[in-house]
Amino acid sequence: MTPSSLLCLLAFSVLGYLLGSLTPSIWITRLLKGVDVRDSGSGHATTTNTIRQAGFGPGAVVFSLDVAKGFIPTWLALRYAPAEWIIPVVAGMAVIGHCWPVFAGFRGGMGLATAAGGLLAVEPLSFLVSLGVLIILVLTIKHSARASVAAGILATPVMWLLGLRGTIIWLGISIGLVIAVRFLIDWNRQYRELWLDRESKK
Repeated sequence: MTPSSLLCLLAFSVLGYLLGSLTPSIWITRLLKGVDVRDSGSGHATTTNTIRQAGFGPGAVVFSLDVAKGFIPTWLALRYAPAEWIIPVVAGMAVIGHCWPVFAGFRGGMGLATAAGGLLAVEPLSFLVSLGVLIILVLTIKHSARASVAAGILATPVMWLLGLRGTIIWLGISIGLVIAVRFLIDWNRQYRELWLDRESKK
């Protein structure tokens, strides 16, 4: 590794993490409703929690911005990084920033939308494959957190089996591991509505 490559790795990684650490779900719900999105529902800074507290319109805005947080740094690394191996690191750092944001006390979202942005930046087909794997697992396991852990582990092997190769495989491993680790926090959560990630009534 040359000094210039190391410097680029550091710069792109910091960029990815800081962009990932931006928290539109917190800002928007606080602006519109005067509440912290993490204080109710799933307790996470996510699109679904925003929808519950502020509605579908604000939720759509949050989703788009969360995807952009993964897409922008990954796309920049894809275009300007001097080595391909930097790209998966940057995508992973963006997802880490979203899950554990420095600007919000390290209490963020779950990383799926930001991970989607990273996949879309490199290979849109990988996003469709990963989404398909996640949907199948949610319908099979009937527990979205456990399904997301499994999807984080299994999506990349499925990509490989479908013929995807190169940078996207390493990117899938990078973000998949972060997703799997992040969703362990909700492993025992009880759900009433899978698509809105709501806790069941006791």
